[in-house]
Amino acid sequence: MIKNHPFYLNKTICIKVMILFFLFLPLSCKNDKKEDLKKDISVEKDDIKTKRSIDTEDLISKLYTISKKGFAIGHQDATSYGLNWKHEDSPEVIKSDVKEVSGKLPAVYGFDIGHIELNNTHNLDSVSFTTMRQLMIDAYKKGGIITVSWHADNPTSNGDSWDKTSTVSDIIKGGKHHDKYQLWVKRVADFLKSVEINNQPIPVVFRPFHEMNGSWFWWGEGNCSVEDYKTLWIETVNLLRDTHQLNNLLYAYSPNKLNPTDDYMKYYPGDEYVDIFGIDIYDFKDSEGFINSLQHDLAIVKEIAEQKQKPYAFTETGLETLSTPNWFTEVLYPNLENTGISWVLFWRNARPDHHYMPYKGHPIVDDFKAFEALPKTLFLEDLTN
Repeated sequence: MIKNHPFYLNKTICIKVMILFFLFLPLSCKNDKKEDLKKDISVEKDDIKTKRSIDTEDLISKLYTISKKGFAIGHQDATSYGLNWKHEDSPEVIKSDVKEVSGKLPAVYGFDIGHIELNNTHNLDSVSFTTMRQLMIDAYKKGGIITVSWHADNPTSNGDSWDKTSTVSDIIKGGKHHDKYQLWVKRVADFLKSVEINNQPIPVVFRPFHEMNGSWFWWGEGNCSVEDYKTLWIETVNLLRDTHQLNNLLYAYSPNKLNPTDDYMKYYPGDEYVDIFGIDIYDFKDSEGFINSLQHDLAIVKEIAEQKQKPYAFTETGLETLSTPNWFTEVLYPNLENTGISWVLFWRNARPDHHYMPYKGHPIVDDFKAFEALPKTLFLEDLTN
C-alpha cells in the first residue's frame, strides 16, 4: 500500500492516538486517585479533630458572635434551686434568683453531673438527673448555652472529688481501675445523649477535670503527674467522642487562677482535644488581688486563645455572700468589659452563707440591676434579640 494513501495516513494517526491515550491514561487515573486520596485523608483528619454536630458548630459561631458584642452572663444551677426554693417543689414554674432580681434569665446555665458515674438518681448537690435533663432542654430551647462540669468521685478510694488519694494512674489504660472508669464514662455519655430534642442531643460545653493546677481535687497538682493528667483527658475525650459517638460536646480547658510560677498550658492535652479556653478566678474578699489576677490571667488566656483560634471564657467566678458594695459594677465589669470573653459563669446560690448571685432583698440588688443595664452584659433576652 502506498504510504501517502489516505487510508494509510488515517490508520497511522489512529494508532498514534491510541498509543498516546494508553500511555497517559494510567498517569491521569493515578493523579485523579491521588487527589481523591488527599481529599479523603483531609476529610478523615477533620472528622477525627472535630466530629461535631451542626448545632455544636453553630454554638461555636454563637460564642464568637457574643464575644464581639459583650459577654453572656451565666449562673451555676440557675434554675435548679436558689435561696429558699427548689425547682422540684414547683416543677411547673421556671424560677431563677437572677430573674427575680434583674427581670431577665441568665444566658448561660451551669450544671454538674457529679455522681452520674455512680448511677445515682441525684447529683452531688441533690439535683435529680431527671430534673437536670428537663432544665437543660428548657434552657436550650429558649436560646441559652449549657455548660457542664463533673465533680466525679475518687475511683480508687470511693471518696469524693476532694479526696486526694492517688487514682489517675489507676484509671488510665493499664491501670487497675481502668474498666471501672470506662463504665463511669459510659454513664456520662448515656446521660448527655439523653439530653436531646427530636432525637438530637443538644450542644453542651463539657468542662471536666477543671482547676487542675490547684491541689484540692484528685486530678490536681501534686495528686497525679502532668503526663497522666493529659492521658486521662485524651482517653476521656476519645471514649466520649469516638467510642460513644457524642458529637454534641465542646471541651473546655480551665485551670484555676495562676500563681506567679504557674504555666497556663502546663496540663494542656493538645489542640485536638480542647475547643474552648477558660479560667476560674474567685474574689476571696480581696478586690485588689482579684482585679490583678483578672487582668493578668485573662490577658494570657486571650493571647493563647486568639493564637489557636478558639473561643475563651471566664468559666467560674464569684464573691461568696457578695459582701463588697458595688462589686458587680466597680470591681468586676471594668475588668471584663474589653477582655473578649464569650461568657462569665457565677457559682451557685445554695444557702445564705454560700451564694454568688444576689437574691430578692439582698443588699447588692441595686448594683446588680445597674450591672444588667451596662452595654456589654448579655442575658438570655439579649441573646435571643
